[in-house]
Order: sequence, then structure tokens, then C-alpha cells
Amino acid sequence: MNEAVDAPGRETQELQRAFDLFNQVSRALTLAYQELQGRVESLTAELAVANGELRRQYEAKEALSERLSLLLNALPAGVVVLDSSACVSEANPAALQLFGPAVVGAVWPLLVQTRLVATDAPGEWQFADRRLSIVESPLDSAGGRILLIHDVTAAHGLKVELERKQRLAAMGEMAAALAHQLRTPLATALLYSANLGRADLAEAARARFAEKTMAQLQRLERLIQEVLLFARGESIGRDVIPVGQLLGDAAQTVQPLFLEKNVAFRVDCRVGEMAVTGSRKALAGALVNLLENALQACVAGGQVMLEATHVDAQLCISVRDTGAGIAPEVRPRVFEPFFTTRGHGTGLGLAIALGVARAHGGTIKVNSIAGEGSEFIVLLPGDAAADRAD
Repeated sequence: MNEAVDAPGRETQELQRAFDLFNQVSRALTLAYQELQGRVESLTAELAVANGELRRQYEAKEALSERLSLLLNALPAGVVVLDSSACVSEANPAALQLFGPAVVGAVWPLLVQTRLVATDAPGEWQFADRRLSIVESPLDSAGGRILLIHDVTAAHGLKVELERKQRLAAMGEMAAALAHQLRTPLATALLYSANLGRADLAEAARARFAEKTMAQLQRLERLIQEVLLFARGESIGRDVIPVGQLLGDAAQTVQPLFLEKNVAFRVDCRVGEMAVTGSRKALAGALVNLLENALQACVAGGQVMLEATHVDAQLCISVRDTGAGIAPEVRPRVFEPFFTTRGHGTGLGLAIALGVARAHGGTIKVNSIAGEGSEFIVLLPGDAAADRAD
């Protein structure tokens, strides 16, 4: 009987506990929802800020892109974009004006092969009647490239005209010195030739006077050739000459002169298969001028060394002698046209050699110590020298 009475009471208690548990869970869910709602509101605010920053960055990039586009369109230089297969994907108005609208989509190496002609200056090309300077830079990791193309026709023309005027100015300034140089061998030749007309002159003396007359006339011819070479300037070719062969050409020319004067002559080529691009005749002639200058500085028993080395991609050809050296006050003038310390010199050999080196994009340096000899070093830049072994 008591158990029957207690049963409804227990059910009521259990139901009450279930309601209490439900209320606790409900309050926990309410708190979790409120916390979640707060988090959502916080994330929404953060997202709005991030969206605003992204919008600001996008607008800034759009403005930058517009400015870059305007800049490319306004550039006087041509800009060509190549994709990874070397096809032209984009070109600015200046490039389109140069090459025409058909350049977009064209294969650039094929265009270079069919329409551009390499000039004697590295990085410069002849395109119809225009001279173009083309600089290439990588664009992305996929292999794209960008080409910056300058029309240097006017600048090249001004440079050529300036060089011509400088040579003419030098010729004008040196006219008096040239007249003196011509007058001396001419007067000597006239004197010897006048003796040839004497009826009482012995055959041996006649032959001697004829030989001396011919020597003076040859000296006049060489002087005139050097003057013309200096006035005309050097234009380099596109020959690819192994450095060893270049040194051999120069050595073969001067070897008899060294034997005649009893001066030792050695050649040392330490550049392997390196080759130089340019005019074989002009470069060999410049080396001959330097070697003759070194020979004239030596006495019998002296020595002259012709040596080729390279530092990175730069070719160095040195001519070293054991002569008396160059006086410090004379050294700044050794490359001046018509300047010479020898009575029978023309003063043009070193000037011509320097002109040849500069025409090939290089120069000549001088090292000299009085009483210990001199060294003339021809330096050619990497773009004028290439290792054929590669």
C-alpha cells in the first residue's frame, strides 16, 4: 500500500529533475547561442574591415595599373612582351608603330632573323632605315621576357658625326705637324734623286742613292696611309677570330724586324679557344703598331712579350718590353696624333691602335716605369669576346 502511494511521488520527483536538467541545458544553449551570436557579429565586423582593405588595395592596384598602362602608351621607347614560347603577347604603341600591328602574335626570333640586321655595336640592330637598341629582361618564372626597344638612329648619327668632326679637328690642329713630317722625307728623297742624275756617278753609288730614295718614298707612303686611316676612322667587322690566330698574324708580321734588331720576341696565348669578334685586319694592325713601338723602345739584347689572358669574360692582350720606359711627363700624351719622341716616327701608330680598340668597345692602358720598360694592355669587353668552347 505504501509502495503504491510512493510511486507517484517518485515520478513527480524524476519529472522535476528532468525539467531542472532541461532548464540547465536550455540556459547553457542560450548562453552558447548568445556567445556564438557575439562571435558572428565580431567576425562580421572583421570581415567588413577586411573587405574594405581588399577593396582599397584593389582600387590602388587598379589605379597603378591604369597609370602603368598610360605610361607604357606614352613611352617613346617600344615595349614588347614575350611569352614562354617567345611569341609576342603584348606591344605598346611605340612598338606597334615600329613593327606594325602584325607584330602581336609573331614569333620574335623569326622576326629578328628576317627583319633585323646585327650591327657592329653589341645590342644594336638595323631595321630598314632605323637603328634600334634592344635590351632584354626576364619577366616571370614561366620564361616570359620583356624587351625595351629604343630608336637610336638620331643618336647614332650624331655620334658618327661627332667622331668625324673630332677627327677633322685633330687633323686641322695637326696640319702643321703633318707638313713638317712630309717635308723631311720628301726633301731627302729629292736630294737623293737629284744625285741620280749625275753622269759621273758610279753604279754602286747610283744603286745606293736609288735604295735610299725608295726608302724615303716608302716612308712617305706609309705616313700618308696612316694619316688617311686616322682621318677615316675604324669600322669594325663581324669576323670571329680565334685569339691565338690574331696573335699569330701580328707575330708573323713583325718577326723579321725583331731578328734584324736582335731583340728577343715571345708570344704566350693563355686563353684557350677564346675568340674575338670584329675586324681581323684592324685588330692585327693595332697589335703590329704596339709591337713596333715596343721594338723601337728596346736595344739589341732586349725582349718584347706578346701575351693574351682573360679575366672573367674580358680579353686582355698585353705588349711588354724591356726598354727605357716612358717618362712621366710624356705618358699622358703617348696617344696624341702626331706626338712622337723619335725623329723618324709619324706619331700615329698608338693613336690608330687606341682608335681600333675603342671601335671594338675596349681601350688601351699603359703601365711604365722609367728604366724598367713599358706595357700596353688592350682590353676588350665581354660582349666583344666569346669563348668558343662554350
